[in-house]
Amino acid sequence: MIFREMRRKKQALSQQEVTDILHKGTSGVLALFGDDDYPYAVPISYVYDDEKIYFHSAKNGHKIDAIKKTAKASFCVIEKDLIVPTEYTTYFRSVIAFGRIKVIEDENEKRTAIEKLAIKYAPKDTFANRDSAINREWKPLCMLEMTIDHVTGKEAIELLEEKQQK
Repeated sequence: MIFREMRRKKQALSQQEVTDILHKGTSGVLALFGDDDYPYAVPISYVYDDEKIYFHSAKNGHKIDAIKKTAKASFCVIEKDLIVPTEYTTYFRSVIAFGRIKVIEDENEKRTAIEKLAIKYAPKDTFANRDSAINREWKPLCMLEMTIDHVTGKEAIELLEEKQQK
């Protein structure tokens, strides 16, 4: 698959900036191919690790049905969205990843993925508390893994100009 080139290339974020945003972000919007060919976009927490994005989910529902239909997905994280009313614009910085998503079937991989997610959202919690919370929710838990095929980041021209002045 050949992905489209960004139209405003000079506003593209570097690979390091993209990676930083994916690591720091706390939520994003996962877009899937939903019922009756409607796009299904759902806000979701995530963890980014080693060119993969992990999500948690219930074992059934709209998200899982969409993934069973097709593995192709996109995921968007907005790092900055500053409204500037006097300019009728926003100063934004965001990342969009395209890839393939799957349900993690292997129990060890599933455990590793949920631990990464738990550590991201409760980094100061003890191992015992984290382990207890994971074990409590283990039975209904489903973990998803998105392998990134293509990722881009973009920022408002005003933010780019501000960076260049520094």
